[in-house]
Amino acid sequence: MASWRKVVKTMSTSTSQIEDQIVRHAKTMDNLVSTVGRVLVGQEAMVSRLLVGLLTGGHVLLEGVPGLAKTLTVKSLAAAIKTRFSRIQFTPDMLPADVIGTEVFNPKDATYSVKKGPIFSNLVLADEINRAPAKVQAALLEAMQERQCTIGLQTFSLQEPFLVLATQNPIEQEGTYPLPEAQVDRFMLKVHVDYPTLDEERKVVDRMGGGKMIPEIEPTTTPEEILAAREVVDKIWVDEKVRDYIVDLVRSTRGLNENPVPGLDGLIETGASPRASIFLVKAAKANAFLQSRGYVTPHDVKTLAPDVLRHRLVLTYEAEAEGKTPDDVIRRILDNVPVP
Repeated sequence: MASWRKVVKTMSTSTSQIEDQIVRHAKTMDNLVSTVGRVLVGQEAMVSRLLVGLLTGGHVLLEGVPGLAKTLTVKSLAAAIKTRFSRIQFTPDMLPADVIGTEVFNPKDATYSVKKGPIFSNLVLADEINRAPAKVQAALLEAMQERQCTIGLQTFSLQEPFLVLATQNPIEQEGTYPLPEAQVDRFMLKVHVDYPTLDEERKVVDRMGGGKMIPEIEPTTTPEEILAAREVVDKIWVDEKVRDYIVDLVRSTRGLNENPVPGLDGLIETGASPRASIFLVKAAKANAFLQSRGYVTPHDVKTLAPDVLRHRLVLTYEAEAEGKTPDDVIRRILDNVPVP
């Protein structure tokens, strides 16, 4: 860490000014965390990743078995921000119009009017997103990538901040559909939500097992404060060596590095795209912001790399037969790519 501070001091743009701005905006993030903590026990990693998505405008996919407070966390975060929020409960019989809206015929005037769907919001909770068929998933692609929706012949821009926070159950197969790779790639992060620890689960039982109502959350932050914090995140400095490190990590998933990672032969069918490199830079900046730093270190990159890469790797049949997971491959890459 000391060596990185020495490098930072040589910059033409002083990071102290950036860190002063970070301190001014830190209260916004602290308020969000404390507000969500009123109803949520533990799951600090999930909350941290949601804040990363909020600070970068990157969509987040939460994957975990039922009962781990995924939906509660997203709803609590949305309630803490004074902005528009909509929840879409995905089901197998949904149509694209149920998400983006449709044109409604007015027989009196013989005209059509546009009825906008729930996607026209700032924070959108796509609950159990893998229950909807492919045509509904495709309706989300334009909104997630272009920040706009087309209904009939009209195209409407989505107001910033716009963020899709989706949940899915990894174990249930009945009535579910695999997400198209094009849509999965639109998510900046795919977060694995684990079971709580022993102490955390006991606190959950004490808090929720007595029939007490979940406390109502009052908004503590505005969209303007979130957008202002994003501007500060964009200013965080990333050294050329760190950028090279990020590119090396992503290219290693394609086997294109000058020094290939040992043990990856025959494991990866398709590697991560350049979008992963872009997202990893942004996510590392947001992580540095949450740590009150005006510069990115390799540790920020290694912390966010699994969440950025795991849903972008397609393993071979041989790798799956051996019980390998994307996280196993990512761990091998992180252990072997030289850190600057």
